[in-house]
Amino acid sequence: MLPLRRKSEKASSPRKASSRKSGPPNSLFGEILDWMLAPLLFLWPISIIVTHNVADNIANQPYDLALADSVRALARLVSVQEGEVVVHFPAPPRALFRADQDDAVYFQVADAKGVIVTGDAEILPAPMPASLLGEEVLFRDELIHGEDVRVAYRFLRPEPSMPDLLVQVQVAETRNKRTDLASRVVTGVLLPQFAIIPLAVILVWVGLSRGIAPLNRLQSLIRRRRPTDLSPVAPASVPEEVRPLIVAFNDMMVRLEENLQAQQRFIADAAHQMRTPLTGLKMQTDLAMHETDPEQLRESLARIAESTDRAAHLINQLLSLARAEASFEKLYTVEPISLDAVVREVALELYPRAQAKQIDLGVEAGETELMIEGNPVLLREMIKNLVDNAVKYTPRGGSVTARTRFAGSPILEVEDTGPGIPDADRERVFERFYRVLGSGVDGSGLGLPIVREIAELHRATVTLDANPAGQGTLARVVFPRSNLQPPPIVQGDHYPLG
Repeated sequence: MLPLRRKSEKASSPRKASSRKSGPPNSLFGEILDWMLAPLLFLWPISIIVTHNVADNIANQPYDLALADSVRALARLVSVQEGEVVVHFPAPPRALFRADQDDAVYFQVADAKGVIVTGDAEILPAPMPASLLGEEVLFRDELIHGEDVRVAYRFLRPEPSMPDLLVQVQVAETRNKRTDLASRVVTGVLLPQFAIIPLAVILVWVGLSRGIAPLNRLQSLIRRRRPTDLSPVAPASVPEEVRPLIVAFNDMMVRLEENLQAQQRFIADAAHQMRTPLTGLKMQTDLAMHETDPEQLRESLARIAESTDRAAHLINQLLSLARAEASFEKLYTVEPISLDAVVREVALELYPRAQAKQIDLGVEAGETELMIEGNPVLLREMIKNLVDNAVKYTPRGGSVTARTRFAGSPILEVEDTGPGIPDADRERVFERFYRVLGSGVDGSGLGLPIVREIAELHRATVTLDANPAGQGTLARVVFPRSNLQPPPIVQGDHYPLG
């Protein structure tokens, strides 16, 4: 049963609900496509940057090796004569360093004080500690005449007998060939991606279309079904990922079929139950129309009135049960209700009927009002059916007590001194139109089903037991404990209504 809504929670009207703008329809195909393509589009610029860096490193490696060889070759030409550092070139320096038309080559030999022995003054000496002396060639990047250059350099002592004499050898080269090689590497790597990525998008699209094809077939299968076809869908005919959904769908279809069958049985039973009083009413009306004796006519009219009351009572019971089961009734608001007050109102309403049968109808309650949360219309209907059943089945001169108490949860009890209900029938009397045989009382068989329906709507439980005080029945409804402050347990007195 759906929980009732609190009175402070205002239910939206259908008109307002329909006027709200609905969000865009969810597409599983589009969502999967987005999650697959979005990372790809996000990672593509990153891959371009990484590829460019890798291409620069690849382009630097061969040209750095050639530049380091030039530094070593220049270092072998350095010598010391008469205490001065000199460089003997066997050929023009440009030919020695293999200069070409693509890049400019600069070289320099300087002493420890920064005095240039030979070479270009554009290259600034790089002060380095003497611990780096040796065959190791170091690299750095500089700017000469506004152009990026790659510089290779090393330190050496051309004369071991002169440890204070330190010489720095440098060879620099512009980066044109390096940049051209890196561009060719980047182009060779990225150019195929411009063809691969659109192809990948097409393949993903085709793959997703084929992947969700079983869902489309399932949709077509369900759409082709007749409205009355509630048979389950075979889980083996759908992909494994969709099987839990199909199992839940089949379970819902089973419950829906059970509800439809219950409604059909209810309609058939209701039609059968309505036919009996209407047939009797028609028969008694025909007899009254042919009756000439005033006394007999008065008796026929009394029987007609009695049959009319029974038919009206049955119709009212059917309407009450339909109202308790209706979905719109479940949307009614709930509010704090005095259970004692509702019981007293119902007892006062049914008191004339109890007095006509000389039944002692009384109410027992504590000194503090017992508050519950519920729908006042439905709760009053439930309590009325319980007390009305007790009055109806209690013989003349008996007693009926409606009692409210608190024992961890709010409890309503209706106790009578009637014939009682056999153990085998105490659960079946909650079925629609079921009546205990041999009771000798005309009834619709709907009172207790209405009681259970309303009790379940309020998340309460209803049970029938033998009267512990003797003959009769004790109907007990246990409500869930609410957020309301529970009253203290106070033993109440019996208050007769007469």
